[in-house]
Amino acid sequence: MTETPNTRQTILDAGQALMLTSGFAGLGLSTLLKAAGVPKGSFYHWFESKEDFGRAAIEVYAEGYITRLDALIEGAGTGADKLDRFFGAWRSDAATAGLAERCLVVKLGAEVSDLSEAMRAAMDRGVQQFIGRLADLLGQGAEDGSLRTLADPLSEARRIYASLLGAAILTRISRNDAALCDATNDARARLKS
Repeated sequence: MTETPNTRQTILDAGQALMLTSGFAGLGLSTLLKAAGVPKGSFYHWFESKEDFGRAAIEVYAEGYITRLDALIEGAGTGADKLDRFFGAWRSDAATAGLAERCLVVKLGAEVSDLSEAMRAAMDRGVQQFIGRLADLLGQGAEDGSLRTLADPLSEARRIYASLLGAAILTRISRNDAALCDATNDARARLKS
């Protein structure tokens, strides 16, 4: 097998999907390699260790997550419209799993924070980028008058993210999105202009 950047991405994609179901500690290297369809040497060509793979998987996941968020908030509409699109994306519908179901932070946050400093730091960088984008969106909404002006948009963005993260965990436990509905409705009520 020729080692290409696509091989690396294939391993990362397979690993992200497996981590959503089995976590990081429960992910065996042989299972990952089988799912990716690559030999063991390919893994060690691209990653020094399982931890290095985990860090890279989190970084790639965060980049993709930010790209999806940017697509939601760069479209047409007011800040409130964009926030509603963002909230809607957290929930599942009949056709797709919502962000809450596909969120590695929800699945791995507590696990990797205790397991690996490199993975924790990668996750934190992604979360901070996300919160920053959300704060910018709150500022846009205040500027266009669709959301109320906040003394500290970054603090509110952290509050929203923490609420959504907790609600996503409850959603996974209960297998219904009532907690996500409550969290988004609460945020909407606080942010109305």
